[in-house]
Amino acid sequence: MDKKKTDKVEMKDIANLCRRRGFIFQDSEIYGGIGSVWDYGPLGIELKKNIRDQWWKSMVYDRSDVEGLDAAILMNPEVWKASGHVTSFADLLVDCRECKKRFRIDKIEGRRCPECGGELTEPKSFNLMFKTQMGSVEGQTQDVYLRPETAQGIFVNFENILNTSRRKLPFGVAQIGKAFRNEITTGNFTFRSREFEQMELEFFVKPGEDEKWYDYWVAERMSWYLSLGISKEHLRLREHGKEELAHYAKRCHDIEFLFSMGWSELEGIANRQDYDLKQHTRISGRDLQYFDDITGERYLPYVIEPSGGVDRAVLAFLVDAYRSEVVRERKRVFLSLDRRLAPIKTAVLPLLKNRPEIVEMAHRIRDDIRGNNRVVYDDTAAIGRLYRRQDEIGTPYCVTVDVDSLSDGKVTVRDRDTMEQERVEASRLKGILEKRMGSKT
Repeated sequence: MDKKKTDKVEMKDIANLCRRRGFIFQDSEIYGGIGSVWDYGPLGIELKKNIRDQWWKSMVYDRSDVEGLDAAILMNPEVWKASGHVTSFADLLVDCRECKKRFRIDKIEGRRCPECGGELTEPKSFNLMFKTQMGSVEGQTQDVYLRPETAQGIFVNFENILNTSRRKLPFGVAQIGKAFRNEITTGNFTFRSREFEQMELEFFVKPGEDEKWYDYWVAERMSWYLSLGISKEHLRLREHGKEELAHYAKRCHDIEFLFSMGWSELEGIANRQDYDLKQHTRISGRDLQYFDDITGERYLPYVIEPSGGVDRAVLAFLVDAYRSEVVRERKRVFLSLDRRLAPIKTAVLPLLKNRPEIVEMAHRIRDDIRGNNRVVYDDTAAIGRLYRRQDEIGTPYCVTVDVDSLSDGKVTVRDRDTMEQERVEASRLKGILEKRMGSKT
């Protein structure tokens, strides 16, 4: 079959596909939207769920040294004073006196607006946390914040988890949850959003063993993305220089992905030392030291933190899987997603929707092979168009029921990536698909 690859993927290609096929929509679109906030549609939520499930499986189910947590979004404001977010979680910003646009000072050069050339104001500090009020009586409310990260929920629950799970060091606590940052520099589709979801692990270790575990988690997190199909050429590790390290960090590596706008952070792995537990011990007055009943020592553990964004992972997997080629003088777009991540695993398609026997058989096959995976039935277009639709959303296999299926009991299985077709017995279809999915089901 004559195939020819077309040009590299741009962010606009991904955004158009996501809008057209129901992966991601602009939030509140019918009212004109709201800046850098996004809704995940029927396919987007499936892809997002599959990424979360694979992360949770690798972090919790496949390990014997990690527990899970789901901490609340709203926390006592003292938490954010202890963590330093109230006083230091801010950007220096400048405004253009002419076009009124706002910029982070570290993103511009000189004293002129990069958009219109107008004069810029003096830099002002801008806190990135969203503030709201808690309380039902006006004038008696308390200022609280939407959490800017999920990590602090783990730190303030360190003692609870340690006591209830009876864990010994080293051990970790994993969490997936929403976080909120009033970002000024947004854009590049969902790459930088004001509401986003984090996948974070806080791994508590004995001081002196932190370097060993830091190196371990840098390698482990890089391997996770590769194991789910991201091309090695699109990933790299970049260690932070001393001048860019966060105040709490001893070391930090970014896993970066090659987006159309260049290499950009996908996940960070940091050695946070004992900064957070020390701060919460000081501010709360609660002793959060770990007692080693073998050596008799008491100390605050060091923490290794792999922290990635679900939304950025979704975007990276979409960009990496996007394929565009010309087949028989027609453009074909498909998502070569790992089968574990594909929103729909199999589509069952009747060749003729006006033949009740074919439709009935197709419905029966769909119900038989469904199991724990998302399987759909579709008869809303001609078979060629149905194939293209499923290719574009990343469905690994299409099963076609035709007239001959009624007599020979066989169906056609089509592979998304190769477009190869094979005639198989319908009674063996479930086992055949499970085998082809292999460990990736």
